[in-house]
Amino acid sequence: MNKSVGNTARLLGAGLRALIVLTVICGVIYPLAVTGVAQALFNNKANGSEIKDGGKVVGSELIGQRYDLPLKKGEETPAPDLKWFQPRPSNGLGANSVNTQYKLILSGATNLSGDSGSMKKGDSEVCDPKAEEGLCAQVKAARDAVIKDNETADYKVGDIPAEAVTSSGSGLDPHISPDYADIQVHRVAEKNGLDVKQVQKLVDDHTDGRILGFMGEPRVNVLKLNIALKHLVAEKG
Repeated sequence: MNKSVGNTARLLGAGLRALIVLTVICGVIYPLAVTGVAQALFNNKANGSEIKDGGKVVGSELIGQRYDLPLKKGEETPAPDLKWFQPRPSNGLGANSVNTQYKLILSGATNLSGDSGSMKKGDSEVCDPKAEEGLCAQVKAARDAVIKDNETADYKVGDIPAEAVTSSGSGLDPHISPDYADIQVHRVAEKNGLDVKQVQKLVDDHTDGRILGFMGEPRVNVLKLNIALKHLVAEKG
C-alpha cells in the first residue's frame, strides 16, 4: 500500500515538474523569443502593418476602410464622401473621415452567389435585368452609383471593373485596381479643386505592380492614396 502511494506521488511529482517546465518553455520563453524576432526583423508586419500619418496610426494597409459622410436622419446607410477615393463595395468596413473616426465594427462578405437574381435562358442562367434583389440587382445598383458619382462635365465613365461593383470574399479588401482608381480621378479632382493631372499622378505613384513581377494584379491601396490626397489638398490650401 505504502509502495503504491509512493509510486503515485512520484508520478504526480514528475507530471507537475513536466507541466511547469513545458509551461515556462511554451508559454513564456517561446512566445517571447518569437515576439522578439518578429519585432526585430519584421517590426511593421508584427504590429499589424500599421499606417501612420502625422505621427498617429490611422489604419492598417491590410484592412480597407470606408469614406462616408456623417449619417443623416432617416438614412440607413451613409452616403459616400465623394472628395475621397472610394474602396470596393462592402458593408463590413468601419466608417471614417480620413481615418479619424475609423471603427471596424464587423467584417464579412457582402457579395452574393452567381445565381442570385438570375433567370433561366435555355440551359444557362443569365442576369435578370428586372430583378429587384439578388446579385444582379446589387451589381446594377453599384454600376449605376459608379456612373452617377464619377461622371463629370468633361468625363464619361466607360468600362467598369468588376471590383467596383462587387465586394471581396472577406469584405475587407484594402485595394482597388488602377482602372477603378482612374475612373475616380476626375471626380476627386473636381471635388477638391485640383488639376486632373495632379490627381492622376497620385494614382500612378501609388500603384503597386505584381508581386515578384508575375503574381497577382496591379493594385492601389486606397488608404495610402487618400493620405497622399489629403496632403496634396493641404499644400494647395
